[in-house]
Amino acid sequence: MIKYLENEIDFQKEIQKDIILVDFYADWCGPCRMQSDILIELEKQNDISILKVDIEKFPAIANKYQIISIPTLLLFKNNNIEKREVGLKKLEELLNFIK
Repeated sequence: MIKYLENEIDFQKEIQKDIILVDFYADWCGPCRMQSDILIELEKQNDISILKVDIEKFPAIANKYQIISIPTLLLFKNNNIEKREVGLKKLEELLNFIK
């Protein structure tokens, strides 16, 4: 399921899940829009939670996780960052990333 972050408290709840993919993005970012389409395909093929975090609405979260470039993907497992990827990723790359 793809969910858009609505407040900072929800972010802390979401990253407590067994596994969640967090997509840091901005609406004006072309590669971010392309990544969103690929994430929709990823979700169709896998049972993974995806949380989208707009860096302009949540700059404190972006700063905390040192988001410098977008899109940036963080894979959390039980509140810990397991992996980080920066830049537009193809579906095949994302499938490998979440393994």
